[in-house]
Amino acid sequence: MISQDSIEALKAQLDIVDVIGNYIEIKRAGANFKAPCPFHDEKSPSFVISPAKQIYHCFGCGAGGDAIKFTMEYEKLNYPEAIEKLADTYNFTLHYENNRGPKKEKSLLVEKLAKYYIPLLSKTPNALNYLKERGIFESSIECFGIGYAPASHMSIEFLKQQMFTMPEAIELGVVGQGESNIYARFIERITFPIHSPNGTLVGFGGRTISGHQAKYVNSPQSRIFNKSRLLYAYHLAKETIYRKKEMIVTEGYLDVVMLHQAGFTQAVATLGTALTPDHLPLLRKGAPRIIMAYDGDSAGRKAALKAAQLLSASGFDGGVILFEGGLDPADMVKSGQIEVLNRLFLKPLPFIEFVLTQILLNYDLGNPKDKESALNECIAYLKTLSPILQEEYRPYLASILGISPSLVRLTRSSSSPVAPNELVIHDIWELSLVKTIIEHPHFTNQILNYIKPSLLQYHREEFELALAKQLDNPRLMAISVNTQINAFSSSEILKSELITFLGNYYNKELKKVISQNTLKFEKKTFLIRSYRDKIAKLKRGELVSFEG
Repeated sequence: MISQDSIEALKAQLDIVDVIGNYIEIKRAGANFKAPCPFHDEKSPSFVISPAKQIYHCFGCGAGGDAIKFTMEYEKLNYPEAIEKLADTYNFTLHYENNRGPKKEKSLLVEKLAKYYIPLLSKTPNALNYLKERGIFESSIECFGIGYAPASHMSIEFLKQQMFTMPEAIELGVVGQGESNIYARFIERITFPIHSPNGTLVGFGGRTISGHQAKYVNSPQSRIFNKSRLLYAYHLAKETIYRKKEMIVTEGYLDVVMLHQAGFTQAVATLGTALTPDHLPLLRKGAPRIIMAYDGDSAGRKAALKAAQLLSASGFDGGVILFEGGLDPADMVKSGQIEVLNRLFLKPLPFIEFVLTQILLNYDLGNPKDKESALNECIAYLKTLSPILQEEYRPYLASILGISPSLVRLTRSSSSPVAPNELVIHDIWELSLVKTIIEHPHFTNQILNYIKPSLLQYHREEFELALAKQLDNPRLMAISVNTQINAFSSSEILKSELITFLGNYYNKELKKVISQNTLKFEKKTFLIRSYRDKIAKLKRGELVSFEG
């Protein structure tokens, strides 16, 4: 966690005119500056920057805040990411609590290694020729920072020359340790640097050119690299993703590079892993339509099916494109089929239709028992969707199975038991609090200062599971993918929600005490005074700690 003193020191050095002027063109208007608002379309400027107050405000859409808030909104970053982005830009050294170093220091070793790999590519003809044969331009090689990892001992020697220790290198995943030796993770491979959403270099993907059994390898999990929360080239694609409200998700690094080269700069890729619930917060940023562009082979179909099930159950719009005949997006760009790709991306097969179709392919629909099994599996999938979508796709499923819609029974009777791990929504606010802990764990301490599990009336168990970080628990996974439940996304929103919740709680407790006739007079008057004091503070916008 970044120390508060460090944040305040950074704020004192920031000039909001300079910060915003680095992103958009601004013009002086008296004591202030004006510009067309970058957060909504407008012809006459209504976006005003006040140097005196160090704030901005748009009189058109209502956007406003300080330099950090602008960076968050414009760059689509969370609060810590925006702080670190500004610190990097203005060469300010942040200080971290709990003996944690700044990200800049954490990633310095990886950045040095990336710079070492880059010039080695041009000195390795077979690696460079491979990229050129795949159709990759030199400009793309430069844009994506593609390099070449040499023999193991050369990378290790370089790190030692740069005064990095082997324990550091092992911790960050660029060096591995065997029983009797250490070795570079990337040996004789073309390297693809992988960045966090805010542009910090955190690891590599590597493609063999020496016939190694593993064609691709990625950096292992480390304190700065989590492949289930990263997308290759997202830092380059996010501007287009927000502008076009569309994201193309592919399976490979070369697909992304070639798609960007062809103008599809909204393309990203998963890192050798299936799409997971951990990817969802990143996918939601900017509310884009998601297009899954996967290979049409067996592995690609399975991956696309899982992704489509996850995304449709999570309320995402979009669809799937499968590339048949051994082709992939990179091959199509190389062969000049840009217009064909454009038409494909305009009309992907919608997620729900894709999932139902893929499920039915696993059954012999001419066999009555198989047909019944297919129906049951499709119904189980439809039940993961919203009630409206369930009803919309009920006749569609009946049509492709050739049965009466009345046989597609989606509602559970009141007598049906609830599965032990099935999420039943009793209180949406309590579940939003749980989702906040899941998606924004840095808010946990703030929440626990004012909320204890005993205050939750309906979802105490889910709250305790989230506190225990049991994120693979089915109930928590159900909360993660449920689009009806929204996490409190900022400290300000969380504070406001806690004030409202605690105000209601203490008002109820006050009424209970007033109507309670069995309490001793001294105890009763103490509690009434205590609750009224808390309620008064909450009305003033002050949070009050819970005392059991």
